[in-house]
Amino acid sequence: MHELKKDSRKSVQVLLKSYERKCELIRIKKLEYEQKSTFEAKFWSQNKIVAGVDEVGRGCLAGPVVCGAVVLDSRHPILGIDDSKKLSVRERERLSEEIKKYAICYSVAIISPKKIDQINILEASRLGMLQAVNKLKITPQELLIDAIHINSSIPQTDIVKGDARSVSIGAASIIAKVYRDALMTKYDSFYPEYNFKKNKGYGTKDHLSALEKYGITPIHRQSFSPVQKFNA
Repeated sequence: MHELKKDSRKSVQVLLKSYERKCELIRIKKLEYEQKSTFEAKFWSQNKIVAGVDEVGRGCLAGPVVCGAVVLDSRHPILGIDDSKKLSVRERERLSEEIKKYAICYSVAIISPKKIDQINILEASRLGMLQAVNKLKITPQELLIDAIHINSSIPQTDIVKGDARSVSIGAASIIAKVYRDALMTKYDSFYPEYNFKKNKGYGTKDHLSALEKYGITPIHRQSFSPVQKFNA
């Protein structure tokens, strides 16, 4: 490396700077991982199995709420994990595959729009999170959850903005988000007027315009106020 720095050729210096930028980026990501794994580290040091749990799609007008649960392997850090909403589609999909490959176990649970209408979105989120935990192949000894308490006998830590502060919760949000986005893209082929492929069921201007023009579909949440007025 020292010899390369002394090489005055422009092409060599460009490559060297590119390499140094990549090294700095990795260093920053490693530091971020350490900061975001402080909740996990407390339990990992006790050899406890920790699962992060999160939901996505809570504020949507259409489609299910999807919940994820992930038990990360402390021996295999996955760099770049963050709140799924802050990541690009490409980053989410890459990280989702990496999480599935290297996590000890993971699961996804889906709560339908009909069930959401029956029990309300908060209870639906709790139910989905519980189902995701129960679907894990290994029973965790500790749960890290994004600001919601669920009805489980497993000890749990509720963390406000947990998907941005805990790698386990962030990982759960990523696999749930990627799964739900793919599902809404499939729904787009059945209901192309609503542009679910783009808006993913959120109340965007084009989605509301489609509701006004075409009415509701079977996957709309009829208990949500923006949808109710179109349910004639």
